[in-house]
Amino acid sequence: MARELAYAGRLVWDRDPGGRAYARSFRVAFDGKPPIVGSADPHFQGDPGRHNPEELLLAAVAGCHMLTYVALAERARLPLLVYEDNPSGTVAMKDGRMRFVDILLRPRVTLGEGGDRAKALALHGAAADYCFISNSVNFPVRHEPEVAP
Repeated sequence: MARELAYAGRLVWDRDPGGRAYARSFRVAFDGKPPIVGSADPHFQGDPGRHNPEELLLAAVAGCHMLTYVALAERARLPLLVYEDNPSGTVAMKDGRMRFVDILLRPRVTLGEGGDRAKALALHGAAADYCFISNSVNFPVRHEPEVAP
């Protein structure tokens, strides 16, 4: 794998034509891909119909773990049929600042015939070690995996 990868995008604030003090909406674009429309969390007067940065961080952590797990399962020749997760995150006051204090991943995988349940569970630990998004955050990312035969 490359020793260094670079990413670049464009974020644009969507000015509110309705006259509010300031808009809480934005668009993020990456070349060749549809834009992501976002807003502040509704708790902060954001648009509940748009993704907020907190949800996007949760999705990035869960998505990285899943992609890493699926790659490891493929290398281990694990017959993986289904991968689902119901991640959750907690934002709270810590050290005088609001921040993420925890993310919990609850991945559930279903194995095909001949699948090794113990290996499937162990691969979640390996995925946690290799997931560079989880390795980049300063709060715990916990895992409660389940494996169905």
